[in-house]
Amino acid sequence: MSRRAWLVLGALPFLAVGGFMAWKARAVARELVDPPFYRPQPLARVEATYRELAAGGNGDPGGAWSSEEVGGLQLWHLRRQEPAPGVVLLLHGFGDDRWGTSPALQWFPGLDAAIFTYRRRDDALRRGGPAPLVTFGAAESQDVVRIVHHLEAAGTPRRRILLMGRSLGASVGLLALSDLERDGKGPLAGFIWEGAPASSRSFAERLVRGPEDRWWHALAPPIGALASRAAGRLGRYDPADTDLLRRTDGLRFATPSLCFLATQDRLAPPEVQRALAARFRSGRVVEVPTWHLHCAEVLGPSYSGAIRQAVADWFPDMAGGPERPPAHR
Repeated sequence: MSRRAWLVLGALPFLAVGGFMAWKARAVARELVDPPFYRPQPLARVEATYRELAAGGNGDPGGAWSSEEVGGLQLWHLRRQEPAPGVVLLLHGFGDDRWGTSPALQWFPGLDAAIFTYRRRDDALRRGGPAPLVTFGAAESQDVVRIVHHLEAAGTPRRRILLMGRSLGASVGLLALSDLERDGKGPLAGFIWEGAPASSRSFAERLVRGPEDRWWHALAPPIGALASRAAGRLGRYDPADTDLLRRTDGLRFATPSLCFLATQDRLAPPEVQRALAARFRSGRVVEVPTWHLHCAEVLGPSYSGAIRQAVADWFPDMAGGPERPPAHR
């Protein structure tokens, strides 16, 4: 066999590895900007769910829905029958929308609720047209900032606005909160979060790793880096803008926090969650021996109990009293 043939033969494993890395990076990049498992629900089903939530039950008083246009976004409000001291803004996760996260409002029976879909992707997909690509919080967090400013302009002080986000919703909330606190206008009422992916690069690497370790996972870090850069080019955003530790560097959040920390999470590294939780001046961390988005399932009633205790602490006037401020409307 000639020397050239030996060289070609010796190069084949490297070519195979390089080809695999390029293929996997492209696949993960596409998943980052356009989650393949996301399908918006038919409007009839969304409306039925909203009717059920408005009717209340099991300790939730329900309320009345209304919607309005806010800078190209559709913001939905559930207003309780009794005046509420504030509003919880529910932030949906990766591959989800306003319908998917709407049942979470039942954890806040004493507050009004607000909800929307980032960049209105659900409506675009229902129309059959191209939908805005997911930017892993870079653009979505600005939607949240815009909605908070709108609620303030409509008469709700930010100290009466609570955020809740899980999975990518937690990352979006942290990014938005960093911008809101840097503007010097004071803290929000509180932030409840769970399972915040550390960055698009970190999430891409963990998508490559999957639910269990395999021998080829030494390639996950470079594939994740390639995928996040490719996703940034597709979505026209800088992956560095999704890095939670970078974006919150130097901050000591005045907004109080409740963090549910899944200690076995493979998509949101527990060590990053702890580092982020430490950046809040006031907060509670509930560690749960489970993985991504299973804290409520594992904790059972203790999950909603922790939320309601946090809300009671952050809205002490909910029990009534002589200093009760004007209700949110």
